[in-house]
Amino acid sequence: MELAERFLLDALAYLECALGCLTFVGLTLRGSPYGRYASQRSAWRVAAPTAWAVQELPSLAVPLFVGVGTAAERLRHWPNRVLLAMFLVHYLQRSLIFPFLIRGGKPTPLYSCVIAFIFCTYNGYLQSRYLSQYAVYADDWVTDPRFLTGFVLWFIGMLINIHSDHILRNLRQPGETGYKIPRGGLFEYVSAANYFGEVVEWCGYGLASWSVQGWAFALFTICVLLPRAQEHHQWYLEKFEDYPKFRKIIIPFLF
Repeated sequence: MELAERFLLDALAYLECALGCLTFVGLTLRGSPYGRYASQRSAWRVAAPTAWAVQELPSLAVPLFVGVGTAAERLRHWPNRVLLAMFLVHYLQRSLIFPFLIRGGKPTPLYSCVIAFIFCTYNGYLQSRYLSQYAVYADDWVTDPRFLTGFVLWFIGMLINIHSDHILRNLRQPGETGYKIPRGGLFEYVSAANYFGEVVEWCGYGLASWSVQGWAFALFTICVLLPRAQEHHQWYLEKFEDYPKFRKIIIPFLF
């Protein structure tokens, strides 16, 4: 049974890579189906705070159930504990803090929320089950340059993501409507600073975990956020005549 599940976790990781590539193609061709780009004809929509909390929660609840809540053989080792904690800290913030800070976000189509919920369940199981039961690291892995570099990237990326979300939330004063050009932080260099932070965060996690499961999640994140960032960038250029032309899409000074 253990060998079969180990094989399953590898297969799910490769499947996540394939799904990421398909998602990239779909989002590039058809655009993102939520937020300012969501169709107003959708009959079933969920308030933004509720949608974010519900769809992200499996990435917190599933690891706590299948990882921490079971006989987690590998969690006796510090590398596995730290890596799983990195995953959980992100989704603790994303599911239980971020949604309640949202100010007037546009309703999310129900189907988009359901798809995100399914993915978070899938990925939550993949990452937590691998780290809690099958990932084998030497006890000194936490001092390996790959782990240390990955952890620093993860931490910096998370800070960038949280700070950028803070900037976006505070663009409007109470009572104001409409859109404004984001200013401050990495928004001075890219149109999608929040997405840049998240990409850096999960690439750091992939490097620190040094596993196909971790890198699969990093690749999926890139595949989802890159088309969204391109869409944002083009929208800003068309919406605001004074939008800074030197800003890149998602990677400062490069792209």
